[in-house]
Amino acid sequence: MSEQQPAGGGVDETGEGGAAGGSGPAGAADGGGGAVGGPEGDAARVRRRYPGISSRAYEHPADRPALVSLRKLTGFETVFKVLSGMIPERSLRLLFLSDSVRVDENQFVHLHHMLVDACEILDLERVPPFYVTQDPQPNAMCIGLDQPIIVVTTGLVQLLDEEEMRAVIGHEVGHALSGHAVYRTILLFLTSMAVRVAWIPLGNIAIMAIVSALREWFRKSELSADRAGLLVGQDLDASLRGLMKLAGGNNLHQMNVDAFLKQAEEYERGGDVRDSVLKILTVMPRTHPFAAVRAAELNRWAQTRDYQRLCHGHYPRRGDDQESRITDSVKESAAHYAGAARNSKDPLMRLVTDVASGAGEFGGKLRDFARGTGRPRPGEQRGGSAGKDGRRDGDRPGSDRPEGEGPAAGS
Repeated sequence: MSEQQPAGGGVDETGEGGAAGGSGPAGAADGGGGAVGGPEGDAARVRRRYPGISSRAYEHPADRPALVSLRKLTGFETVFKVLSGMIPERSLRLLFLSDSVRVDENQFVHLHHMLVDACEILDLERVPPFYVTQDPQPNAMCIGLDQPIIVVTTGLVQLLDEEEMRAVIGHEVGHALSGHAVYRTILLFLTSMAVRVAWIPLGNIAIMAIVSALREWFRKSELSADRAGLLVGQDLDASLRGLMKLAGGNNLHQMNVDAFLKQAEEYERGGDVRDSVLKILTVMPRTHPFAAVRAAELNRWAQTRDYQRLCHGHYPRRGDDQESRITDSVKESAAHYAGAARNSKDPLMRLVTDVASGAGEFGGKLRDFARGTGRPRPGEQRGGSAGKDGRRDGDRPGSDRPEGEGPAAGS
């Protein structure tokens, strides 16, 4: 793979050909990773590689725990094993092979170079088969059970520039590295099956329960893959532009990334509790988070210390994955959600936090009362503790608190 270089998409010395000043020290020499340089004319754009990087380095805190929760769903393992045998993966490959254009050294060459480049950066040993399929709807996916397949639509190819497309390809390679393709394929199959068995009440309910759980995980996995796309493209502006184009189309001259992020902040802040409930209802049937929300999430992650450390080569390796414990991921997820709840501007989330805080305070007072710590001890008065001379603190000589004032007054 190291002999193949990406074609185009770099930044020359004048800053043309892509967004300059990508996020992260792309050409830094420290940290323990080489750099991937471009072909002739692309020497100014050097991208950092991440040898042996584990998907834990970029996975959203809710991604892996969501999969664990999904597997705990009653009957999921049984359904998963059955569906793994039912899904005709070979027919999927034949379908794309016969009715799409395979990306390689002879077709969509620039996309092929981007894929090889992305696999080198994330150190993915096996380059997934890559297809472009005719569909005006911008979309991309990574599916497959034994070997992932990456598919992008013509609508997406026409919508994005090279740096934006590089982030998308990195996004899909991130899915492959994380092992998301298996569950995404199951979701696609189940969604199709739910339509076919809608006339069977119990069958439809059972399938939709698993579909809903898969969709919740699917949305979190998209946030993880967005981070992988940033690690590959190493250009935050390009990643944000791509998400903005998914929302507003190819009208870049009429859009502004900063304004788009402010729009996302306004959405997250919401109006009142009614808006918060409507957000939940509108996102539940979706497989992807809203584009503005994804942009805001990615922008926040790019400002974190964890991302900066990752860019300098400090990240978990795949060789240590066996030693990692799922309990650590769950704790990390819990800490993430607790912090998000504290800092959230959403009215419903603030209400829940306030209620939880009030309940905790009430519970603490109730506990103190039950233990007797909230009541005066024998020999003590509410106005203060009695000294050896039998007088309260406020009555002792030298006390600068006038008698009758202070906490004891009126009690």
